[in-house]
Amino acid sequence: MNYTYVLISIFIMVLGTYLPRMLPLVIFRKTIENQFIKSFLAYVPYAVLGAMTFPAILFSTASENGFSLLHFLGGLAGLVVALALAYLKRSLLLVAVSAVVTAFAVQELLGFIL
Repeated sequence: MNYTYVLISIFIMVLGTYLPRMLPLVIFRKTIENQFIKSFLAYVPYAVLGAMTFPAILFSTASENGFSLLHFLGGLAGLVVALALAYLKRSLLLVAVSAVVTAFAVQELLGFIL
């Protein structure tokens, strides 16, 4: 691999992670007093986490050949179980293990039926 390529890649990654953290401190020197902006900014991390997580959940069991309805339905079943258990305020370990077991069981059952 090219040494220059690696250094440029590292520099771009540093800019991509450092600038979003540094710019708000430089641009907004005063405390934000507007309640709408404060509440909007309070929900940004949750929205970004959700936008990154949900597609990964649905397609995490996908086959190497691309989209498969069997794998998608397994991921969807795991997601539904995880949401239900999280809504019932169960432990994180129980939610995660139940989602994985459900996704696996649904994929195996549908694979056997189809």
